[in-house]
Amino acid sequence: MFGVMPRGINHPNAELADLRLSDEMIDLMKSGRIDTALLCELAAHPDFVKLLADIQIYVEGIAATQIQNLNAWVDVARAEIAEKYQPGEHDKTAGVLQVAHVREGDYFSSRVHHDIDAIMEDIREAHRGRSDSAPENTIVDELKRDLEEVASFKGSRAEQLLMVFCKQTKLRYNKLTEEEKQWLTRIVQKSELAKSYVPQRGKRK
Repeated sequence: MFGVMPRGINHPNAELADLRLSDEMIDLMKSGRIDTALLCELAAHPDFVKLLADIQIYVEGIAATQIQNLNAWVDVARAEIAEKYQPGEHDKTAGVLQVAHVREGDYFSSRVHHDIDAIMEDIREAHRGRSDSAPENTIVDELKRDLEEVASFKGSRAEQLLMVFCKQTKLRYNKLTEEEKQWLTRIVQKSELAKSYVPQRGKRK
C-alpha cells in the first residue's frame, strides 16, 4: 500500500510496480512537497490524456517534420509569387505568407495552454464552495463591509478603529470588559491609522 489512501479509493492494495512510477516520482509524492490529492484530480480529468498527448508530440518531435514541410511549402509559394509578381513591401499576399510560418514551440505552447486552462477551470469549479477553498469574499471586501458597519458607531476614531480591529480578528467587541476596551484603545491611539478619517454615515467620503 502506498502512503495514505484518499477517501473513496477502490484499489487500496495496489502494488507500486503496477503503477510504473519512477523512484523520483515516489520520493516526490512521499515528501509532502506537493498536493497529491490535487495531482490525482488533475490526472483523473477526462482531458488529461489529451494534455499529455500534446506534450508528448512536442517533446518527442513527432510533428516537427510535418511543420517543417509546411513552412517549406510556404517559402516556395512566397518565392514564386515574388519572382512572378514582384509585390511591393506592403503587399497583402506577401504579408500573409510572411506570417504563415508555423513555429513549433509557439503552436504547441498554445495547445498545451488551452488544454491545461480548461482542466484547471473544471477543477476550480469543482472546488468552489468547499471548506478548503478560498472564500468568495476578498479581504478588501470584508474590510469595506466592516468599515461601513463601524461608520454608524458613535465614538472616537480610536474606538472606531478598535471595532474594525475586533471585526477583522474575530473578537467580539461587546464581550470585552471596559478595562480591556480602555487598554486596547490606548494601544490603538498610538497607530497612525487612528488619525485617519473614518467615514460617518451621511457624510461625504
